[in-house]
Amino acid sequence: MFPRKLRPLCLTLILATTSMASSLWPSLRVSSTEHLVAREQQLWRVPVHVSEFADVPHTSARSRCERTHPPEALTTPNPILGPSDPSVKVRVSFIVGADGRVHSPLILESAGSIEDHTILETVRSWRYRPAMCNGVPTETEAKIEFSSR
Repeated sequence: MFPRKLRPLCLTLILATTSMASSLWPSLRVSSTEHLVAREQQLWRVPVHVSEFADVPHTSARSRCERTHPPEALTTPNPILGPSDPSVKVRVSFIVGADGRVHSPLILESAGSIEDHTILETVRSWRYRPAMCNGVPTETEAKIEFSSR
């Protein structure tokens, strides 16, 4: 990329330019702060999603589960959606793997390509404590419905 001798010079120029820009244009900091406050208000809305879980059938000859526990949500932040019609609902189906990660998310009921993309990216980042079958982690199908009430 850059020769090793020029890297400190480039870094110094970038830092100097950044500090000059913030001191010359304080209005940039205000508008970005206002933008962050607006995004934070969206983020702190009451979460509106409902979860359903179902066992994933396997073709192997395993015994049936006598003791089952559904997956437990560890990190499931709500997606930040733009202003939309309050009656819009989005349904997503996915697999909670034995590793607690989300696999194969699929939109069942759409709200538009931009919202769907945002929701799928958010759902892929979710983490769960996996479902248990007789004390062994197992896959589970989940369905989530988001609404902008």
